[in-house]
Amino acid sequence: MSATLAKGINAFKEVIDAPIASYFSSCVHCGLCAEACLFHTETGDPKYTPIHKLEPLRRVWQQEYTLLGRLGKLLGLSKSVTDAELEEWSPLVYDSCTLCSRCSMVCPVGNDITYMIRKMREGMSAAGHAPEGLIGASTRAVNIGSPMGVKWPAVQAQIKHVQADTGLTIPVDVEGAEYLVLMSSMEIMNFPEYLGSLAKVFQQAKVTWTLAPDAFEATNSGIQIGSSDIAREIVSRIVNAAERLKVKCVISPECGHAFTAIRWEGPNLMGRPFGFEVKHILEVLDELRAAGRIRFKPEEKEARPLTFHDPCQIVRRGGVVQQPRNLLKEVAVELREMPDAGVMNWCCGGGGGVSANDRAEDLKVAAFKRKKSQIEATGVKTMVTACANCRMVMEESLEHYHMDVEILSLTEMVAERIVENSVEGEAK
Repeated sequence: MSATLAKGINAFKEVIDAPIASYFSSCVHCGLCAEACLFHTETGDPKYTPIHKLEPLRRVWQQEYTLLGRLGKLLGLSKSVTDAELEEWSPLVYDSCTLCSRCSMVCPVGNDITYMIRKMREGMSAAGHAPEGLIGASTRAVNIGSPMGVKWPAVQAQIKHVQADTGLTIPVDVEGAEYLVLMSSMEIMNFPEYLGSLAKVFQQAKVTWTLAPDAFEATNSGIQIGSSDIAREIVSRIVNAAERLKVKCVISPECGHAFTAIRWEGPNLMGRPFGFEVKHILEVLDELRAAGRIRFKPEEKEARPLTFHDPCQIVRRGGVVQQPRNLLKEVAVELREMPDAGVMNWCCGGGGGVSANDRAEDLKVAAFKRKKSQIEATGVKTMVTACANCRMVMEESLEHYHMDVEILSLTEMVAERIVENSVEGEAK
């Protein structure tokens, strides 16, 4: 056994906790998870059945932690997991899983298959079987601070443009602010309007906020590749900055896995609770709406019928379901829900690191046929979402299928339609 394979197998053993053991023990092999996975439904290939993707991890569990499995291994009735098998399984674990959790939602015995895939990636990455794209992104995240190689000077350049365009001040390193704002690389590089939108909303709501040069990047490639050490390093930068600046709340941007990493996995990765809150930007915007700190121009509602793409990590796994719909009622005349909208919505096909994985490109485009059918069922030409990665993936896939559908950011829509000076005199 090679050193890297041994490292991977040891990682498998370490991640097999009580939940994973109970999940493997309780699986009834019903196959319902297959019909919940867009990679299976759009290809018809049984190898994309979610529980099948976990076979190497299941064998390690069986051989190491069950009586019959240990006996079978001792008698030579079962073979140990090999490096060749892990290489074969790598595309199943990384290319055909976005960690969307739709399979977990339909499991009749409550098995969290996404949790199991996330843990299996720990062993796969340790054994050297992660995709090159994710390895590169993780390396850049650790060494540079961003998976796309974005450095603070790039953010400073965007700040200057926003300030020049809006006349608003973008605060940096302000101690005692109410909010510490995070961004993803995609927002910095591809959707610079996001920062200007925040500046406008917060100006009108009279809230205090700040950016931090040492913690501006929210994307957590450690979660995607399956490395708790990398995930912990990225989260710790945010925690350290939030504590240094003594903020009350950290705002996760329009990025799904960033929200999962800092909001749900963050305290476990750090081994302690946070001394501040973590909220998604949609939660913050809806709270400001409900408190009357931002009001909207009814005459400027979007007249075109819209549909909303529910990002998996934000809606299904994050619970931010009603907030975007509350906001859409304020900014649009008509919202047409997709079939299976809300917590059962279908993934864009590029989450969980799939969009950063070049070898998964063809499979990602094929899987998008499920989202394509959802969009077509609404009959709309305008779609709104709240995840920069979803937005990028869907724009590319819409172009591939020659679909004339525009994608908008909900945060930007809110900023464009708020009443200016709506809360004068209500500053905290």
